[in-house]
Amino acid sequence: MKKKQEREYVKLPMFGIPKLIPYLRPYGRILLVMVLCGLGGSATDVLLPFFQKYALNHFVALGTLDTLVPFILLYLLFLVVQMTVNFISTYFAARVEHSVSRDLRREGFNHLQTLSFSYFNQNSVGYIHARVMSDTTRIGELCSWSLMDGVWHISYIVGVIAVMFSMNARLALLVVAVIPFTAVCIALFQSKLSGFHRRIREINSKITGNFNEGITGAKTVKTLVIEEKMAGDFNADSGEMKRTAIRAARMNALFGSVITFASSFVLALVLWRGGKLTMENAMLIGTLSVFMSYAIGVMEPIRWAIDALSSLINVQVNIERFTKLMETKSDVADTPEVTLKYGDSFDPKRENWEPLHGDIEFCDVTFKYPDGEEYILEHFDLKIPQGSSVAIVGETGAGKSTLVNLVCRFFEPTEGKVLIDGRDARERSQLWLHSNIGYVLQTPHLFSGTVAENLRYGNPGATEEEIMAALKRVSADDIVAKMEKGLESEVGEGGDLLSTGEKQLLSFARAILADPRILVLDEATASVDTITEGKIQSAIKEITEGRTSLVIAHRLSTIRNSDLILVVSGGKIIERGTHTELMKAKGHYYSLYTKQFEEESTKELLK
Repeated sequence: MKKKQEREYVKLPMFGIPKLIPYLRPYGRILLVMVLCGLGGSATDVLLPFFQKYALNHFVALGTLDTLVPFILLYLLFLVVQMTVNFISTYFAARVEHSVSRDLRREGFNHLQTLSFSYFNQNSVGYIHARVMSDTTRIGELCSWSLMDGVWHISYIVGVIAVMFSMNARLALLVVAVIPFTAVCIALFQSKLSGFHRRIREINSKITGNFNEGITGAKTVKTLVIEEKMAGDFNADSGEMKRTAIRAARMNALFGSVITFASSFVLALVLWRGGKLTMENAMLIGTLSVFMSYAIGVMEPIRWAIDALSSLINVQVNIERFTKLMETKSDVADTPEVTLKYGDSFDPKRENWEPLHGDIEFCDVTFKYPDGEEYILEHFDLKIPQGSSVAIVGETGAGKSTLVNLVCRFFEPTEGKVLIDGRDARERSQLWLHSNIGYVLQTPHLFSGTVAENLRYGNPGATEEEIMAALKRVSADDIVAKMEKGLESEVGEGGDLLSTGEKQLLSFARAILADPRILVLDEATASVDTITEGKIQSAIKEITEGRTSLVIAHRLSTIRNSDLILVVSGGKIIERGTHTELMKAKGHYYSLYTKQFEEESTKELLK
């Protein structure tokens, strides 16, 4: 099926172009100027040999210098016009390239913000990055340089042929007769070169991936002692890239030689036939020089024209992949009525937002993931009053995050409703809900920048005093105190300059700074040491007062005081109740708790 689609792209090279029109429309005038300048530039290239013709026919053949000064002045003026046209067309092509690429990247990135989690679950980071960066770059080049080169060189070829036929049809036929054969040869070479370059890009992507894995996984590489294997794989790929690049260079050198030979052959034909006409006084020497200039110059534009067509065909894949991204609909989307009232992520109407209190209710909810086949929840009902603390426990991979994902509206129920403060969550905007939720992940993530910048993601208008107060509430103020620049200290890429515990405390402070009505803790203490866990637990007890909290717990000892504990196994909720009730029932929770308690007790004895 894939091969069939590729053949369709070749047959219909303009298939994806109409999809770009909305992105090109703002630059219609610039494109028009660029095309007109391209036509003007090719016209100057066509007319330039006529100065040579006049000089030979007038100054050389007649042996006079009359009109030399006007000739020189006109020639200089012509060069200025040619330079100006070239400058304008090149400048506008660069503007179109960078403007279109920027707009496509902006549209692509903004559209990604509207997509649900399922899209990111089904597509890798590398795939998405290529759509927004690499594909948009290729499309920008197509809409600018490829368009300008195509207009320039095709109009030059047409102009040259028209001028040659107007001067001498028979001699023009000799030149034109060679063009189809040359064009076929160029197309064959271009096809081969495109294959080599495509393969080089594939190998380069593989090398980049291996290089990235070698750097990001350096610790794992060393602990597994696989440096030799990693180096071997890298060297093998590098060697293959070298061999392919050399073959491409050899083909390119042969290609250049063929073009040179074709130009020389056409020139020889012109000299042979045109020389005879000149000797018979049927053609002036200046006219012969024009034909010679065209014979030499016409082959390169043919090469460029075929290359532009090849680029257009190849870029179809980039266009289709990008437009496919833009046409992807989110599994979770606000209705037009909701957007009209509450706004969206890029234009929120906060004045219409009602306050969120924190009552949550699952009403006959049935759910399965968009890419899944089994139902995770079936006719599930649950009430979580405002200010309640609900813990969700279970083994790794049991499906503990499902309820949280539904409450946060990262996914929509397949059937049924999730009510927030008594209303279907779909009746209000996602941004309204997300602005009232504080989410702390098991693996904390900080953005590159300072401590203050990271904490202000929770509350952009927070003062330094409010930031310090949030840090103090989670006992993280001593972390900042140790840093050389305090709140202005850099945290590194992904927070790599800090320990896992420090990152977790800062992410906790960030959530507190947002003052959420619903607090979600996704195994927030699983990646920290005992001392840090103690700090977080004391902070949790304070900040959950008056807030609805959903706690996905790994250490069961931390959730004994929860108002409700849900036990998940195999993606299903198999038990519910308080800690005391579940321990009395001696079911799955009892087994998990006693097993974990024994393991922790054994660890304490071994210390």
